[in-house]
Amino acid sequence: MTPILLFLFGLTLVFVGFAAVGILWAIKSGQFDDLEGPAQRILMDDDDPMIPFNAKHKP
Repeated sequence: MTPILLFLFGLTLVFVGFAAVGILWAIKSGQFDDLEGPAQRILMDDDDPMIPFNAKHKP
């Protein structure tokens, strides 16, 4: 093998290692616990108004 292929193979292993550590960290910290909650929350109406009723409107 040429030195550049060995370098690229090593670089690939480093990136795969970082990706694996990132995935394991996300699973361990609970990032994938509730996948449907945010999708359902978008469809629900908010009961609280975003702008208070006593806010002054600028013309």
